[in-house]
Amino acid sequence: MPDATAREEILDAAAELFAQRGYAATSTRLIAETVGIRQASLYYHFPNKEQILAELLEATVRPSLTYAEELSAKDLPPATALRDLVEYDVGVLVGARWNIGILYALPEIATEPFARFRRERDQLRLAYRALVEAAGPETAGITGDLVFGLVESVIGMRRDLPGLPAPEQLQEAIGAAAIRLLGPGPG
Repeated sequence: MPDATAREEILDAAAELFAQRGYAATSTRLIAETVGIRQASLYYHFPNKEQILAELLEATVRPSLTYAEELSAKDLPPATALRDLVEYDVGVLVGARWNIGILYALPEIATEPFARFRRERDQLRLAYRALVEAAGPETAGITGDLVFGLVESVIGMRRDLPGLPAPEQLQEAIGAAAIRLLGPGPG
């Protein structure tokens, strides 16, 4: 990353190590060594490993949450807005350099350093629910959660499928599947 700041290099190295080696197996010393800095320099940018992971996780949710807020300001049919959000969110998750979303299920994520991430992820889930409800299904809460889970399934696909389809294909396929989950009706 030739034009990256030290902070960006730390985040990138940590993302790679967390995604490939696991969170518990990655120390701040290893992150610093990977970047080519002293561990004390890493602590200048981040007080601990939890803060590094929290920032990485928030970066997987915040763009889609912002996009959902932008969509709510537009006068789009709910199904159109839902599909737009799904395709955007899938793009964020598959377009990231490292598959950091794979760490969503870590037990550590339930602790305080990750409260903001959990709150923002819940807000995104609620945005999906609201769009699904506006589209009309009687089971809006469940269907909204299904759509949210469908979007996040690309995290596992990145991990498990060696020949992942192109991002555009995934965006289109998952967007279409989300609309099908709405079922027949005004959607």
